[in-house]
Amino acid sequence: MKTNARPVAADSDATGDGPAAGLLLRMVRRQEVAFAMVGACNTLLGIGLTVAWLAVLGDAWPPAVAVVLAYAVGIVVAFVLHRTLVFRVRGRLLRDFVGFVVVNSGGLLMNTVLLSLAVSVLHLPRIPSAVVVMGLVAVASFFGHRYISFRRGPEAGSG
Repeated sequence: MKTNARPVAADSDATGDGPAAGLLLRMVRRQEVAFAMVGACNTLLGIGLTVAWLAVLGDAWPPAVAVVLAYAVGIVVAFVLHRTLVFRVRGRLLRDFVGFVVVNSGGLLMNTVLLSLAVSVLHLPRIPSAVVVMGLVAVASFFGHRYISFRRGPEAGSG
């Protein structure tokens, strides 16, 4: 059943069944690895942007404003990188972006709920719980982006 943004193999351009793999997929050959690499880069960018906004805004603004501004820039960058380097889809830009934001928001909610359950209900240690939950959310996000954000149905006659 084809209901997703097809995994792009490094040789998909040779078979003619999808967009040519980008440089990142030609290097790592696994969509999951490319997703993790882009996610790691975006995490570092988010940290850098948050620190930069904190410095620019100074003490006149609450720190949460820096987080929101960093997130706003970071999500656009993440969308572009995942769309072009990982999932390699075309068209439906606005729909893809809305789906991307929904999946990311779902990941935030999932992270919050699962970490709260692990720590408050199950009384597990906070740091190991956070690491495990973040790993689960990363896996869920990959599939969310594959099947929601960048989903493409079977090729239709129109482009």
